[in-house]
Amino acid sequence: MSMVIPFGPQHPVLPEPIQLRLSLQEERVTSALPVLGYVHRGLEKLAEEKDFQQDTYLIERVCGICSFIHSMCYCQGIEELMNLEVPPRAHYLRVVWSELHRMHSHLLATGLLADAFGFENLFMQLWRTREHVMDAMEYTTGARIMLGSCCIGGVRKDINEEQKKFVLDKLAIVEKDLNDLLPVLLDDYSVRKRLVGIGILDPKTARERGAVGPTARGSGLMIDHRMTGYAAYGELGFEPVVENDCDSYARTKVRARELLQSMDLVRRALDRLPDSELKTPFKGNPPAGEVVIRAEQPRGEVLYYLKSSGKDKLDRLRVRTPTFANLSPMLAMLMGCTLPDVGVIILSIDPCVSCTER
Repeated sequence: MSMVIPFGPQHPVLPEPIQLRLSLQEERVTSALPVLGYVHRGLEKLAEEKDFQQDTYLIERVCGICSFIHSMCYCQGIEELMNLEVPPRAHYLRVVWSELHRMHSHLLATGLLADAFGFENLFMQLWRTREHVMDAMEYTTGARIMLGSCCIGGVRKDINEEQKKFVLDKLAIVEKDLNDLLPVLLDDYSVRKRLVGIGILDPKTARERGAVGPTARGSGLMIDHRMTGYAAYGELGFEPVVENDCDSYARTKVRARELLQSMDLVRRALDRLPDSELKTPFKGNPPAGEVVIRAEQPRGEVLYYLKSSGKDKLDRLRVRTPTFANLSPMLAMLMGCTLPDVGVIILSIDPCVSCTER
């Protein structure tokens, strides 16, 4: 017997509203159609109404989980249009706050995944650990989510020796917590039963459907825009984390390993902070032209298209978020799975619907 059922927009495993219309044959999914549009906010149009300096703050609101990286990517686009050279210290500080955001995002995502397959205590422990990362962001910028520390030409705030020590102390606590929690997340029999072999995305399909971030790297694809060396990544010995098992467990393992990698990157960046100015001053508006700029968010590559005619307001701002790129691969993962696995597969790509719809 075949039937079509709605999954969402209100469902316990969905952190934000999205609907999937699932066609089922008995308990098996034979097709899935996504339905978007529940949280459209019109941020791209609003960005054209604000001047290019105000957009630095607006773009942070595209997504709270990776707000700094949105702002940094936008600033890099304006800097390319205006041919601005960012001071070395600002590049390193951008890496510090980017990687703290990556840790904050991955801890949130793995916590939600744990909750989806019934490990509520693990969910709460991971989110408790996440608080230490947010404490580090608050102590260095004054905010826990929307940092407001990135600006065109560099950064607004510095990290002094006292703040550096605070961040390193917090990372030590996070590392100790992860040493206790990650074995539960990765080695527990029940967790492996829910994740191993579930949501298979082979490398060929991942590449054809444009998967990015941990979704692609969990399928053996070495796709990570940090490899291009933007900001200070080229000076910190960065290597992408890749797993080859192509299932929900592999994607979870990528995020778990990236948590440890992000800690190392923050420590290296703080240890090697060069002495320089924080910001390159500039005057005037961006010249006429257009630019495409990319950065690596926790969920994958984000792409910004900016078009300027030389005025203080941009003619066009377009955002392509990683969740949008991963929706098509997710539909491929759902084919042939059982209904109880749908929620786990959705969360294995760490969806952010609000930033997808902007």
